[in-house]
Amino acid sequence: MSEEPEGSETAEANVSRETLASVFGADDERIALAEGYVGLLSTIGIERGLIGPREVPRLWGRHVLGSAVVEELIPQDSDVIDVGSGGGLPGIPLAIARPDIWVTLVEPMQRRVTFLEEVIETLGLTNVEVVRARADEVAPRGKADIVVSRAVAPLGKLAGWCLPLVRVAGVMLAIKGQSAEEEIKRDANSIRALGGSKASILQCGQYKLSEPVFTVPVTVVEIERVH
Repeated sequence: MSEEPEGSETAEANVSRETLASVFGADDERIALAEGYVGLLSTIGIERGLIGPREVPRLWGRHVLGSAVVEELIPQDSDVIDVGSGGGLPGIPLAIARPDIWVTLVEPMQRRVTFLEEVIETLGLTNVEVVRARADEVAPRGKADIVVSRAVAPLGKLAGWCLPLVRVAGVMLAIKGQSAEEEIKRDANSIRALGGSKASILQCGQYKLSEPVFTVPVTVVEIERVH
């Protein structure tokens, strides 16, 4: 693991408006929604054990902005499912950045579902819903344009959960770290058997998150459902 720049936690906790506007747009309302979400994560999110206190200084760069930049890969007016949403990552930042898309947050744990419902109500988000379920319980299946995930499971297992939810020619987008290439090689046969294409590694945010404290670019594995 590479060392973070000295003082990065403090710097990352104070994100410039220019950076926020580059990701969420110049609309003050969108930026206020993102700030409100970070506020909820850093208060009741900690109280309920959804995130650890040590993550608070990294909420913007590593978590919220690092999720929101994946919107670069999502077509207009897409139906998006966030599998294993947890505290709402990446689904809620994506919904804030892209009011044109519909996001379904899929989460099996009730305390997390309760938090997500409170976030949606408090922020007044109108393009998000929460479904308490495991991925294999979600219906209808094979209808979503995009299925996203972040830090949920190894790629092969994740493909087994995500690809059945995607329509043919739709894609799953898995936010991954340095293990992406290794996971693709290891799980290529499983992915193919599940109806997935050859996986591609894409990068997001390299032209938006220019402040040096952010972990960019964000690595995303893209797999199309071919049958």
